[in-house]
Amino acid sequence: MTEAARQVWPTVRSIPVSAVTDAKPPAHLGPARVERVAGTSGTGRDTAGGPGATADEGTGAKAEGRGAKAEGRGAKAEGTGARAGAGEGARPSGGRANGGATGVGTAGVRHRGTHARLDPAAELGFSGAPGEQGDAAEPMVHSQRTWDGTLATNRLDELGVNLERRRMETKDITVSVGMLVDGWPGDVRKSVQSVIDHTNARVLALDLGGLDGAGEVLDELAGRYPERIAVWHVTELPHWRGGTATWGESRTKLLQLDEAEVHVLMGTDVELRGDALTPLVAAVAQGAVAAGWHGADLPDADGDGAKAGKVGALGGELMAVRRAAALGAMPGDANYGRNADLELSLALDGDLIVPEETLPVAHLGEHKVDPEYDERESRRNHEAVLRILGTS
Repeated sequence: MTEAARQVWPTVRSIPVSAVTDAKPPAHLGPARVERVAGTSGTGRDTAGGPGATADEGTGAKAEGRGAKAEGRGAKAEGTGARAGAGEGARPSGGRANGGATGVGTAGVRHRGTHARLDPAAELGFSGAPGEQGDAAEPMVHSQRTWDGTLATNRLDELGVNLERRRMETKDITVSVGMLVDGWPGDVRKSVQSVIDHTNARVLALDLGGLDGAGEVLDELAGRYPERIAVWHVTELPHWRGGTATWGESRTKLLQLDEAEVHVLMGTDVELRGDALTPLVAAVAQGAVAAGWHGADLPDADGDGAKAGKVGALGGELMAVRRAAALGAMPGDANYGRNADLELSLALDGDLIVPEETLPVAHLGEHKVDPEYDERESRRNHEAVLRILGTS
């Protein structure tokens, strides 16, 4: 832990930020997809493709008529009986599902007889000899083999093969978990420890007022894992306890103190029971601007708290977001967190994703605040959400 992390600052605002790195392009993240509704076409910044996207003329194949002719760096096959047109043997090369070309130059064209498998039919359980149909039982044998293979694949998925693959794909992406600590030391210990136990992410914790000994718990954990945990203490109390440290300002400060490409908003009332961050980071790496544990219902919107995939808004208990995007979208004037997370996700320009699989995450219990305060400030944030949606 650095000397600055051990010092107690008077206010959140007084914590110095040596460098805000949002101007630096992400080292390992591609650009976010900007379309928010399935079926809509992207903009000029949308490099992930989608409906209406065409192949790159400089490097891929341009679709013309019924066939496709390789242009740019592509080469036209001549004298080999194969040409990129509508003739026999031509392979369409309009574009993959993600908008990329099928090949660069002639790489997308396979001439008849080249790179062929010796006996693909036999590999699938059928007789590969010309003219042989096999016995009547072979289709059933093949079906059984296919079914067994599917079950084996599903079992491997359950054993975490997909998770390990995504870990390898995202291993170079830097990730930090930002936590606002305002009491509940027992939950703080469980929440922070779960990040250490199940992920490789760093924890950035902002201790507001040292309530109920939560700051001491953070110091103990930071002393045990100095390379993984950084703590900033302020004497300023959280807004919900009558102080002036607001949710928006505190969350913004954590973003400014962070240098990771992906910043994870995590509540201290949440505990990881496994690696729940890799699926979220993988979704961001694949083009989402943010991914979360669950979506949120919105008035006059398509958000669905029970739906996976693309959602209208994300809950903030566990949300991974492109840090540079979050810096420009964080509602800095939000006093309280309830519904402010929805305001944040709505202000982000790009896809919001909830992974298909059930994430290993558990609530530790509700952190109750004064009911009148909760009602007043959550309503205030809800009105801001309605203004964004244009329904108020």
